Amino acid sequence: MENKQNNKIDIELTEEIAEGIYSNLAIITHSQSEFVIDFIKMMPGIPKAKVKSRIVLTPQHTKRLVKALSDNIATFEQMNGKIKDLESPFPVVFGGPTAQA
Repeated sequence: MENKQNNKIDIELTEEIAEGIYSNLAIITHSQSEFVIDFIKMMPGIPKAKVKSRIVLTPQHTKRLVKALSDNIATFEQMNGKIKDLESPFPVVFGGPTAQA
């Protein structure tokens, strides 16, 4: 009789991390051994943006992430309709309404 191990992983999600970080731009770079994804929050009218989070992944983990995202997008679109693509991959107009007193 073969002894199978329980493949359960105990994952802890702290309250701080559970809040999440909003990002409306991601920049992806890579080397031979890793992919780096910088998540950025850009604000209208402000030409400077800060990296809010950086994730470093192996190529194998990156490929699994892409597949998981693709599967989840397909499920989302089946339930909610097609997600519209933006015309530009990131906002290029930073102007907004001018404040008036």
